[in-house]
Amino acid sequence: MAVLLGTITGVGGGTIRDIFLAHVPRVLQSDIYATAALAGAVALVVLRKLGISPALAAIVGGISCFMLRVVAVHSHWNLPRIANP
Repeated sequence: MAVLLGTITGVGGGTIRDIFLAHVPRVLQSDIYATAALAGAVALVVLRKLGISPALAAIVGGISCFMLRVVAVHSHWNLPRIANP
């Protein structure tokens, strides 16, 4: 449940930002966006299950999400697109 909430929070915040800026939300484009939020949330939950402190787990989860996003943008990674019929 925590992973789902973390992903929804990350994607939802970015979507609201894009709507206020009158842009198409990034999550609707083929981009590593929701995947990065999901990876950060998974990292946080796994670290908490391993007994790591909440603050350290949150920092590592946030950094992993941020770094995945930065590497994806820098390397032009995209999720697979559905071909037009």
